[in-house]
Amino acid sequence: MSPDGNGSTVEVSLNAAALVVGPRNGASAALQDIARAVGLMPVERYAGLAQAEKQVQQTPLVYFLCAEVPDVNTLKPMADLIRFSPIAELRFSPLIYFSRSQSAESIRLCIKMGLDDVIALPYTAGDLSERIFRQIGRTHVYYETATYFGPDRRNRLGNSRSPDSDHGGGQYRRIEIVRNPATGINVLRDDFQVIV
Repeated sequence: MSPDGNGSTVEVSLNAAALVVGPRNGASAALQDIARAVGLMPVERYAGLAQAEKQVQQTPLVYFLCAEVPDVNTLKPMADLIRFSPIAELRFSPLIYFSRSQSAESIRLCIKMGLDDVIALPYTAGDLSERIFRQIGRTHVYYETATYFGPDRRNRLGNSRSPDSDHGGGQYRRIEIVRNPATGINVLRDDFQVIV
């Protein structure tokens, strides 16, 4: 949404789609409604990798909005398919998890899966809009190691590596991207590093 000059807001299309992941329940339906309210179109339920691959051919960006699930680990197969896709538009898609009860363990699991953001309930269209716009138009750093592909999480941990981080040795790639609603994913830099 954006101001219309008269103090009210008008619905704006971001030229980005939303695929809602999770059970068919009120939380998923609410995510679909909020995604439409902030200008994501089309908004559909996630129906597998083939659907996602088709969608990235139609819209420059695809957001994966994950509704709360009883066991966060059940999202790992979907997250791995997205994060390790050979299609850059999928691989760097924003993955966002929405939760009523954020335990430290579920947040840690989301981070290890390479999710971009975790949003706590209750959330509003304004909360989602701010988080959506945080994912576009700015540089994001991703790391790829033997066991991880996802956003740089060091800044969320006080600029230090977490004890279970594998960024501290061996080979890794550091990739800088910008997501753009007009052009999709732009890779700015892709560096391969070896730490001995």
